Amino acid sequence: MGQEQTGYVHSLESFGSVDGPGVRFLIFLSGCAMRCQFCHNADTWSMKAGTPYTAEELLQRAVKYRAYWGSTGGITVSGGEPLLQIDFLSELFGKAKERGIHTVLDTSGNPFTREEPFFGKLQELMKVTDLVLLDIKHIDEEQHIRLTGHTNRNILDMARYLDEIGKPVWIRHVLVPERSDFDEYLIRLDTFIRSLHNVERVEVLPYHTLGAYKWKKLGLSYELEGIDPPTPERIRNANILLHTGA
Repeated sequence: MGQEQTGYVHSLESFGSVDGPGVRFLIFLSGCAMRCQFCHNADTWSMKAGTPYTAEELLQRAVKYRAYWGSTGGITVSGGEPLLQIDFLSELFGKAKERGIHTVLDTSGNPFTREEPFFGKLQELMKVTDLVLLDIKHIDEEQHIRLTGHTNRNILDMARYLDEIGKPVWIRHVLVPERSDFDEYLIRLDTFIRSLHNVERVEVLPYHTLGAYKWKKLGLSYELEGIDPPTPERIRNANILLHTGA
C-alpha cells in the first residue's frame, strides 16, 4: 500500500441538490487554471488556499449524511478544477466505490489531454466515476479563449472521449449575455451535443453576479462589470435551442 494522497479542499457542503442526482455531499477542491470571466468562485483558483484532507477523512465526513442520500444520492467533487488533483480524486472515488457510494465528477475538462501520464490516470479515474458533469463554457474557440483565457479544443475532445467509453454525462452551459448568449453559438453547441451518444441531460445555468464581490476582495478587475444576467426570455430560448426539455 502506498502513502495516502492529500487533497486540498476549498469547502464542503452537506446537502447539495443540483450537482448530480439526489441529495449529495459536495466537495469543492482548490485550484483552477481557467480564468472564466463569470467565475463566482475566484477564491478557489489558488491550490494553496485549500485545507488538506486525506480521502479517508473526507469520506468519514460524507458518510455521516448517508441516510439522507436515498437510492440516488452520493458525493460530488467540484472545484476549482478537480482534475488538477487527479491522483487524490482517484483514491477518493476508489474508496467511495468500495463503500457503494455513487460518485460524480464536476469538471470544466481544462486539464484533459490524451498524452501520458494524464490519460492513463483519467482512464483509471473513470472506472470509479459514475457520472461526469462537463461544463462547456463556449463552443467557439476564439470566444472561449476570450471568456476563459484557454482553448476549448481539448475540452471538446474530452466530451468525445467520454462518448467513446460510454460514460454518462450531463452537459452544463453558463449562459452569459454578450459572450455566449447568441443563437449562432447555441445552435452550434446543440449540434455538437447531439453528435454524442452518452449525454443524459443538458442544463442551462444563467450567469449571475453573486460572486463579483470576491473578485474585488481579491483585488481583481471584474471583466463582466455592467453585464446583467440573461432575461427569462433568453433563458427559455437557450433551453429550446439546446433541447434541454426545461
